Parts: sequence; C-alpha cells; structure tokens
Amino acid sequence: MYVWQRADWPHFRWDAERLARPLAEAHLKQGRLLGRLEQLGFALRGEAELQAVTEEALKNSEIEGEILDRRSVRSSVARRLGVPEAAVGPRTGGLKAS
Repeated sequence: MYVWQRADWPHFRWDAERLARPLAEAHLKQGRLLGRLEQLGFALRGEAELQAVTEEALKNSEIEGEILDRRSVRSSVARRLGVPEAAVGPRTGGLKAS
C-alpha cells in the first residue's frame, strides 16, 4: 500500500519515539554509504548518483501509472547532473512514455 492510498491521507500522525531508532539507523547507514562512495572516486560516484536518480524517477513514474523509457530517463538525468553525454550514450529526446 502506498501512503497516498491510506484513508487518512494526507493527514499524517506519527510517534516520534517510535521513529527515532529507525531514523538514527538509517542516518548511520547513509553516512557509511557516503563514506564508501567518497572512496570510489569521482567517476564511480557520478555513475552511482546517475543510477540512483534514474531508478528513483522510474519508480516514481510507475507509482503514477506511467512507464518511461529507461534510456531517455537516464539521458535526461545525466544532462541535469552535468554528466558527459558520451558516458550515457546518445540523446533520445528526453522523457517519453513508452
């Protein structure tokens, strides 16, 4: 179930004490991941960021019922991140539903 499918959407309630531990654990894991990415060097960090943002865009569009072309999304994200075109292949015209 997606958050927007809940009956109480968009009126959120939460228990700060219950969320504190999972958020702290996520923050620690994020720090470890960022530390490891720092060791990879610029090229691999850029590729990892490109991959993550591309996947996020594709998954978000799926939630809305849109299926986008992976190469088009990747190319568009690469341009916005300033990644050289040669690193991601030919430009395919931006985001298009397939």
